[in-house]
Amino acid sequence: MKRYLSNIKWIALVTFVSLASCISDDLAGVGDLEDITGPTPFYNFSEVTTSEFDCEDIELWAKYEFNFQAGSNLAVNGTMYDWVVLDSDGNPINNINLVNPDKKILELLIDAELASVVALEEDIADIEFKIPCEDDPAKVTVLEAELVSLEAALAAAVSGLSDEVLQNVANLEAQIAALPAATLQDQELIIEFPEPGIYKVGLTVTDNLGKSDYTETLITVNQAIPTIPTPEIAEPSFEDNSLFDGTGDGRDSWRAPSNSAWSPLGGGTTVIQINTDTNPVDPPNLPDGVQAAKFPADGARVAYQEIEVTPGATYVMTYFSAFEENAFGDMKVSILAPTTSTYAEAQLEENIIATRTDTNEGRIDNVFKQHAITFEAGDNESVIIFATNSGVESRLDAFAITVKQ
Repeated sequence: MKRYLSNIKWIALVTFVSLASCISDDLAGVGDLEDITGPTPFYNFSEVTTSEFDCEDIELWAKYEFNFQAGSNLAVNGTMYDWVVLDSDGNPINNINLVNPDKKILELLIDAELASVVALEEDIADIEFKIPCEDDPAKVTVLEAELVSLEAALAAAVSGLSDEVLQNVANLEAQIAALPAATLQDQELIIEFPEPGIYKVGLTVTDNLGKSDYTETLITVNQAIPTIPTPEIAEPSFEDNSLFDGTGDGRDSWRAPSNSAWSPLGGGTTVIQINTDTNPVDPPNLPDGVQAAKFPADGARVAYQEIEVTPGATYVMTYFSAFEENAFGDMKVSILAPTTSTYAEAQLEENIIATRTDTNEGRIDNVFKQHAITFEAGDNESVIIFATNSGVESRLDAFAITVKQ
């Protein structure tokens, strides 16, 4: 056994000497091999463009900003970065602005400190945007009164800021003032492009051994477009006093323009009834508020409301339905073209943009369930929401609409 151990020791000693000779400075051309591994540069980017438009969708200003962050392969540390911005023909772009990303972060922290003030400022800006765009004098009067109230609330919020908050804001503003200017040698920076177009953004990464490599990507800067406004559904939950001026009986916005033209039965009143929850519980019986639209079992009542939409946009409209269970019943909700003028026309396929019919099969008596309809506005600047029922007493509540991104 000792003999075998001695042999192992001998083999280990020979191996060690052999390895040592490989790195001996006395052996020319052996050892100290040149490190031929260089950096492999890459970068990530995200668009942070901001813009503002007037009520005629005319661009007031736009900042075409992209946040860039450089990197390299994990095996080699990139120690120096050098960005270049070129036009689509490869010519340098000189009129670009560079922004330190930390400035954006500090600005968000300031907004967080001043959250109540910022919220009021945003509400004021929203109303100031709406007033010159509004054609209804009654709505303008309400908006102007709301503006006065918000401005008073803003003044109170500003005067009520604590010394601690003011000091925190001052400290953050001082940090912004002390930030170094962004350069094309920063690992991360925000580049503001002069205008929409196609650009080449190149990056050279150099490691701590002086080795470097270059990568380049085409960046498409799209023209800023207005934000698609969310349509307004008036009295969406059929609540009293929920119109813009604080009035309304929950049904005023849902009346058909003509009883005779829109009656499923060919005549008589078509206005919806209101179901009131007189004994609210926790959780509440209704999806929203204390009132819902009620449709008697004879199918004589309809809900009708025309809303403004943006041509080319896609929307998702949601609502809740409930049924009695003493017989079979259904509820049909449709999105109609604005040229539809009668109940008979509302049944024609060419006038129906989207529709959904729900039944009381498998439902629980008077328990509300949410539904959704997705539709495209197409060339229309407005559409009609139209609802009818049959078979059993039915209810609708809590309409809402969003722009599908």
